Amino acid sequence: MRLGGIGLLAAGVAVALYVAGRLHTPNYTFGLFGSVGLDAVKLKSTLASIALGLAVLQVLLALWIYRKLPLARPVRPAHRIIGFALFALTLPIAVHCLIAYGVQLTSLRVAVHSLAGCFFYGAFVAKVLLVQSRRLPGWVLPVAGGTLAVVVGVLWYTSALWYYNGYQLPGA
Repeated sequence: MRLGGIGLLAAGVAVALYVAGRLHTPNYTFGLFGSVGLDAVKLKSTLASIALGLAVLQVLLALWIYRKLPLARPVRPAHRIIGFALFALTLPIAVHCLIAYGVQLTSLRVAVHSLAGCFFYGAFVAKVLLVQSRRLPGWVLPVAGGTLAVVVGVLWYTSALWYYNGYQLPGA
């Protein structure tokens, strides 16, 4: 029952973001830390690349926590601090995307990016709630964390890599 409730809440967050993004009228002149247009895209690509690096570090720390990699020191505090930093780093990116563009479905890349962005915050809510629960199966938390890492990868691939690769996805 607890897992189902967390799943419903996570889905509710993702759907609420989707609906808000679809109903919002994009403001293409909205800035990110003073950057607008292509400068904002460049800045978001840099921030997204940092977020991807932090997500990879999170996966490595989680592997240490679950004793899949050797490490002599406790890494749980570092995992939580980096997780918070990763989340905090994504917020200005997401706010800019939501206000400047909303949720768009104009192409496959844009649709995947928009939907993955909505899903990320729902999955994050689920992960935070799952961490607090001690009565769930042991596989649930690693699956939630792995899902978040994959979604960060998808978001980076459909935005930063697209930008760095001359506004096209590799192989597309």
